[in-house]
Amino acid sequence: MTHEKFEGERTLMRIHIGESDKWHGKPLHEAIVEMLRKDGFSGATVLRGVGGYGGSSVYHTDKLLRLSQDLPIILEVIESIERIEKILPRLDEMVEGGLITLEKVRVILYRAAKK
Repeated sequence: MTHEKFEGERTLMRIHIGESDKWHGKPLHEAIVEMLRKDGFSGATVLRGVGGYGGSSVYHTDKLLRLSQDLPIILEVIESIERIEKILPRLDEMVEGGLITLEKVRVILYRAAKK
């Protein structure tokens, strides 16, 4: 897949979930990335937080020899709004607890690494 015309106005989608969240027995972040790859999205980044809390107000941290097993995970995807809107119903099914945000971004450079 080529991405020569990827620069310009795009949408950044952030998906905030927990490390222990699952989809059909698989880590949720892995299932989402797999879905995005199959749908031909340009890329996705999975970020693991060192601490945080959500709707439950329970603070999760990576301190104390990894006693917390539910650290925050953030997936970032930059794509056209049309492509993102097409997958929102599937994400709604998959994400039981979490937060999904969308914001406009301007891509000034996108270049795949040369192999």
